[in-house]
Amino acid sequence: MAMATTTTAWCDLAYFDTYDARSLENPQRVWFDFDFGLDSLPFLCFLSVSAHEPEPEPEPPSNSRTISFFDLKQHNNTNTPKPNQIMGGEKKRKRGRKPKTPTPETLDLPAAAAPSSTTTTTAMDDVFSVGNVELIDNTAYHRGRRGRPKKHLGHSDKPLSLAAGRRLARPLDNGGGDFSVPGDIGVSPAVAMEADPEVWEARVLPAMDSVVKVFCVHTEPNFSLPWQRKRQYSSSSSGFVIGGRRVLTNAHSVEHYTQVKLKKRGSDTKYLATVLAIGTECDIAMLTVDDDEFWQGMSPVEFGELPTLQDAVTVVGYPIGGDTISVTSGVVSRIEILSYVHGSTELLGLQIDAAINSGNSGGPAFNDKGKCVGIAFQSLKHEDVENIGYVIPTPVIMHFIQDYEKNGGYTGFPILGVEWQKMENPDLRMAMGMRSDQKGVRIRRIDPTSPESKFLKPSDVILSFDGVDIANDGTVPFRHGERIGFSYLISQKYTGDHAAIKVLRNSDIFKFDIKLNSHRRLIPAHSKGKPPSYYIIAGFVFSTVSVPYLRSEYGKDYEYEAPVKLLDKLLHSMPQLPDEQLVVVSQVLVADINIGYEDIVNTQVLAFNGKPVKNLKSLATMVESCDDEYLKFDLEYDQIVVLRTKTAKAATLGILATHCIPSAMSDDLKS
Repeated sequence: MAMATTTTAWCDLAYFDTYDARSLENPQRVWFDFDFGLDSLPFLCFLSVSAHEPEPEPEPPSNSRTISFFDLKQHNNTNTPKPNQIMGGEKKRKRGRKPKTPTPETLDLPAAAAPSSTTTTTAMDDVFSVGNVELIDNTAYHRGRRGRPKKHLGHSDKPLSLAAGRRLARPLDNGGGDFSVPGDIGVSPAVAMEADPEVWEARVLPAMDSVVKVFCVHTEPNFSLPWQRKRQYSSSSSGFVIGGRRVLTNAHSVEHYTQVKLKKRGSDTKYLATVLAIGTECDIAMLTVDDDEFWQGMSPVEFGELPTLQDAVTVVGYPIGGDTISVTSGVVSRIEILSYVHGSTELLGLQIDAAINSGNSGGPAFNDKGKCVGIAFQSLKHEDVENIGYVIPTPVIMHFIQDYEKNGGYTGFPILGVEWQKMENPDLRMAMGMRSDQKGVRIRRIDPTSPESKFLKPSDVILSFDGVDIANDGTVPFRHGERIGFSYLISQKYTGDHAAIKVLRNSDIFKFDIKLNSHRRLIPAHSKGKPPSYYIIAGFVFSTVSVPYLRSEYGKDYEYEAPVKLLDKLLHSMPQLPDEQLVVVSQVLVADINIGYEDIVNTQVLAFNGKPVKNLKSLATMVESCDDEYLKFDLEYDQIVVLRTKTAKAATLGILATHCIPSAMSDDLKS
């Protein structure tokens, strides 16, 4: 009997010749059809070739049969099909590669075709959210080269190596939900990796065990009724472990906290946490846990460099939708100065296309090397956009950490206390005395309470900051092919640092060394955890205006609902004194003493008995010490309020008792 030799080959369309055990006559050819697509794995088949002189190949018989790869796989990948595996087919096929049918790509992945890219949590950190977000597939696929590889002659004791280029494959739906790892038939992936490690891509998995779930009980102040607090509520968010037995999360995740607890991945125990620092401007908070058991087996994450565009990022956290950890993937879409909603500031930020939902806040964003490159903190919700999330980058994170380590607490990000104008118009530059080779921005206004007011003047042109030239549009070089607003240079400084500023004034160049300080607004953007101040006399409730106060009075749309004059002061007014506040009559608690004044609401107080009111404490001091017969308040819109001094002070105690108010003034005004 003639012996037949066997060799291996990769192919899409395969067959082998079978012979009767007693004779070499009437060979039967069985055709096998192997489908190769994005969702299938390569299959190694054996092609039997007889050793006798080959004869001209006949066309496949009319009753040629095809067998699918999935049927073979379900029978232990045997090369000899069983009769019940063979499916009949009448269509004749020629040898060669099977034509591929293009598959339309969709954003919605079938549940069986790929693992779900998010697993989420029930309680929510609902400060930010995204609606109708498509999930991003996190599985990489690398296609091998076309054509047959070289044949392996003979046998070897060495394990079979993977074909070049076949490194990772998409998950395969085999009907049971299991996911196969690419590799040769009968060869484990570990053996294949050891035999040829260069063909496997080095992708470091993120340190998911360092990601914790943050549980917080909040008790917010009631800015409309400042003598009491709102009903407490609970939220959950994410955080991660860093060096020094510390945990980072978002500031809005622990805002107005009463109690904070942390839970490790895979643990059923919640550990009490202590808040070390809250950076409202950068939306970062630092926590720690005193219990040593919490730190057992916990490894801090490593921080990576600022990523570039199109770099892969993986966001890990505990968002809404489930209890276990969730992983979503995407790429860096944009790097620029962003508006931080919680802190009402503008700092460097990353825009990514990975899903960031309620509960993701505070979770780390890892690069493909497993290093943390940011903290998820907010997302854009709009009917015309999708998959837009924002991440706090490592430069901002390191600024927060180093600020805490350097000063023993958070001191904030300094600013340059000026408002500036672009100098893109050539006539404007010529009028300001600028040469053709000079660029910069023009100062419009200067904060009177800032250190810059001692050196800079309106209409000065800022040419450079710390030796970096500023363009006419206010940008500076950032990285190759990128520019960024020059406020980025300021945000790299710390409160109290000095900066060298070069300005053009009346065609002359001046250089100043200016000490930078944090910004103070006439209407603060946040209360930094402090309870609101108030003062009550004769049923008139006096308070100070802040963004939380406006939000409490007019809701989330306060920018449209609040009085125009208050909004104008919010956007454009600068404090003239370091301790200046905007004092208003918040409301009038109705009593006999204040008949006719009931409709006064949120109206600014300009003066008391002819003296200007610079802040709430000065107003309370003047009223309490007043011996005049009347109390006269000058309000905005030329309104006045006049009360008899003795009857007003006498009526105050009864009004407080009626409304269950413990004191006529907040604690900060008593000292």
